[in-house]
Amino acid sequence: MAKVGDSDLWQAALRDVKPLRKRKPAAPIVNTPPRASQPVEAPAVPSARPRAAPPPLAPITGRRAPGLDRASAERLKRGRYPIDARIDLHGMTQDDAHGTLRDFITASARAGRRCVLVITGKGLRRLGDDSSADAGIGVLRNAVPRWLNEAPNRARILAFAAAQPCDGGGGALYVLLRRQPRPAGR
Repeated sequence: MAKVGDSDLWQAALRDVKPLRKRKPAAPIVNTPPRASQPVEAPAVPSARPRAAPPPLAPITGRRAPGLDRASAERLKRGRYPIDARIDLHGMTQDDAHGTLRDFITASARAGRRCVLVITGKGLRRLGDDSSADAGIGVLRNAVPRWLNEAPNRARILAFAAAQPCDGGGGALYVLLRRQPRPAGR
C-alpha cells in the first residue's frame, strides 16, 4: 500500500476548486455641488426609530460568569483580587439591605473600584428543624445573589463568587465590578 503525503492530499483536495470570478472595482463616489439652476432639496432624514434595547445580560450563577476568562474567574474564586471596599448587611431587613446594596454597588462602580466584599452572614441556624428546604440558610444569603443579578446592579457587575474563609466564607461574596470606561482626554 502506497503512503500518501500531505502535498498529495492537498492537491487532491484542490482538484475540483475553481477560482472566483473577478469583480469589477466599485466606482468612486464623487460629491459634486448642485448647479445654480437646479433647486436644492434638503437631504432625506432617516426615520427616527428608537434604538433597540441591548440584549439582557446573562445572569451570573455559581459557575464561571459570562464574559469572564478562566484565569480571572479562578483569581476571584480564590480571593486573589485586592478588596477595595466592604459592606456588612448583618441585622438589616430585606428592604434596607436591598437598597443599601444597590447604593453601595453604584457608588463603588462610580469610584472605579474593581473588587468589593459583600457580607451577608450565614443566617440563623435552626437546630433540629430540617422540615424546610432552606433550613439554616439566611434570608440575605439567599437574596443577595438574586439582587446582584437585577438591574441596575447586573450591568455594573462582571462576576461574583463565595468568599474564602478568611473573608467570611459562605456568609460573604466577592463581587468583581466591570471596568468603567475612562473619559476622553485623560
